[in-house]
Amino acid sequence: MYKKYLVRDTIRVPSEYFDRDLDEVLKELLEKNYEGIIDRDMGLIVSVFNIKIIGDGLIYPGDPATHHDVEFEALTFIPQVNEVVSGEVTELIEFGAFVRIGPMDGLVHVSQITDDFVFFDKKNQMFNSKKSNIILKKGDEIFARISTVSIKTTLKDSKIALTMRPEGLGKLEWTKTKQLINRHSKFGNKGRGRKNKINQEKNKK
Repeated sequence: MYKKYLVRDTIRVPSEYFDRDLDEVLKELLEKNYEGIIDRDMGLIVSVFNIKIIGDGLIYPGDPATHHDVEFEALTFIPQVNEVVSGEVTELIEFGAFVRIGPMDGLVHVSQITDDFVFFDKKNQMFNSKKSNIILKKGDEIFARISTVSIKTTLKDSKIALTMRPEGLGKLEWTKTKQLINRHSKFGNKGRGRKNKINQEKNKK
């Protein structure tokens, strides 16, 4: 989920930047200090914009720099448990698939790809299902639901677990396949039920 925050901070501008436009310098320094940083409350800071300078800059004795109070907006991305997201499969490994959702990656464990048993075809780099012939490969666009989230101070340490097992999730063509399987399964159960009822009536006679 993307969110927007209003942030205030004091930015130190070193003397080597004094010959440049202040607005450009502040934007450059804010992007360097904030973008790509993970805040536990706000999430991953994607970009900063609408930068406004508040008041005049200050100079402190012994510090060859100016200090400016600024106010700006920050666009952040913070995944929420049970949120349904779309993304692209970026990597396949034996125990699951990595999916790019916005600016972060999530993992779909092999047990959460589908209800059917799937196996990893290492040669062709894909997951395949014997029962429904469902295939998952790199570059596929999928829908998934966020199961668990662990936000740390770096992208590497942050973990997002995804599932594609619920009805309507996975690849779009899977939805049609699942519907057909469920429909045939229901018809089959009804047919067996009628057959059992006929056999019971015959036994009574």
